Amino acid sequence: MKGQRLGWAPYVLLVPSLAFLAMFFAAPMVQAFGLAFQDTDGAWSLTSIRTMIDDARFITALRTTLILIVVIVPVQFTLAMAMALVINARLKWAGMWLYIYAIPLGISELAAGIIWLSIFDRQGWMNSILQDLGILDQQFVFLNYQEPFWLIFCIVVAETWRATSIIMIILVAGLQGIPRDFIEAADVFGATTWQKVRRVILPMLRPSVQVALILRTILAFQAFAVVIALAGSGTTVLSAEAYRWYYDIRNSNVAAAYAGLILLLSVISTVFFLWLLPTREEHQV
Repeated sequence: MKGQRLGWAPYVLLVPSLAFLAMFFAAPMVQAFGLAFQDTDGAWSLTSIRTMIDDARFITALRTTLILIVVIVPVQFTLAMAMALVINARLKWAGMWLYIYAIPLGISELAAGIIWLSIFDRQGWMNSILQDLGILDQQFVFLNYQEPFWLIFCIVVAETWRATSIIMIILVAGLQGIPRDFIEAADVFGATTWQKVRRVILPMLRPSVQVALILRTILAFQAFAVVIALAGSGTTVLSAEAYRWYYDIRNSNVAAAYAGLILLLSVISTVFFLWLLPTREEHQV
């Protein structure tokens, strides 16, 4: 009855948001897909798709992007869960830890890349500290373009520092929604910390975990500035290739093909997490 009395009011309130999404998201997305399936003359064709696939950097960009996602997402989720549990434990100075953990959120992606470049550079802080401690006798080249492992390692560390706080905040919000009675009951029955996390917290935190994993995976597909700042041309990712084809080669069609591929992979990952971690409401449906 309440829904009937509201009438059209809820739908009217949604109009501004829908108009914003249609103008700034849906329309550019449709236009990008259109460009991806056209050639440079505007004729409908698969030429741009074939050019993207035949590009010498395509396989490297795709492989590097997938490696970063497979490594970054689990590492960040584990760290974010530990940080969220510390904050939710209501220990002394828990609020201060929340602000400390959230500091990277106020730093842009490019600035974060430059910060970690100053750390991993040959003359950077990391080499200075390791040499002062006597661990290294000479400078170690972390950003060695002939060693992809170390490039990816540096990118993973920088991305983990920069974006773990996003997942942490989502998990903290979810943890605060879990009734304390459940945790106290687990304590009464003698559950260990790991048992409480596995049997009580994670099942009730599933909606937040689902959102956090989906959001972080989508953002990982879009990783760009940190990769460019640390690796330069030493390695590449899909978003960097889209940028290169648009600004350097001046071919918006192939750039749109790369953008479309990123969108497609993001949708696939979203569907995968929705299937892997269904919420209670989704089970009922």
